[in-house]
Amino acid sequence: MDKLHYNIRVSGRVQGVFYRASTMDTARRLGITGWVRNEPDGSVYLEAEGTKAQLDQLMGWCNQGPAYAEVTSVNFQEGEIIGFEGFDIRR
Repeated sequence: MDKLHYNIRVSGRVQGVFYRASTMDTARRLGITGWVRNEPDGSVYLEAEGTKAQLDQLMGWCNQGPAYAEVTSVNFQEGEIIGFEGFDIRR
């Protein structure tokens, strides 16, 4: 069960719609560790670690987001494993 690290940027109407809190809830439910934050350009950025199956589920969720989000793109790159404890919102 190899862990992967994804750096994910979500663009669209993703700030002010509970995107970060919903991402945290979803990641925790999936057993993913990492963090999420709003970016100055209006996007949301997150770093997430989990199995490929867990991260695939998270990516699927990121493409939808919470009820009032309007996601226009989700981009990711694999990165180095950091070994996060839990999943948090960063400011």
